Amino acid sequence: MVQRADINNVLSEMRNLRAQMMQNQRMENDLAIKGQVDKPRGPEKVQETPGFGDMLNQAVNQVNDLQSTTGDLRTAYEQGDPNVDITRVMVASQKSSVAFDALNQVRNKVVQAYEDIMNMPI
Repeated sequence: MVQRADINNVLSEMRNLRAQMMQNQRMENDLAIKGQVDKPRGPEKVQETPGFGDMLNQAVNQVNDLQSTTGDLRTAYEQGDPNVDITRVMVASQKSSVAFDALNQVRNKVVQAYEDIMNMPI
């Protein structure tokens, strides 16, 4: 029984220490939250809008990714991959075709706008 009493005392002390630690953590969290709420707001960061060149570059990359995915699906279907069916290949093909046509139209409008600007009298 003597050993049992010592074990219970040790466990009791461990529980007390744990309770104190938890209380300290709660207090620190409360102070941190209060500090965040009470502190004055600084200037907010302005999100930078991407430039036209960045957006066009991203669009070209997306069309390229669609076309490469379509090519991979076609190759897999031709090689007899059981996980690839013809409907998936055709849908991917149509997606890449529509994306390429849209990108081509945007390019044509940009070229036309450039030519119009270049032909303006000074």
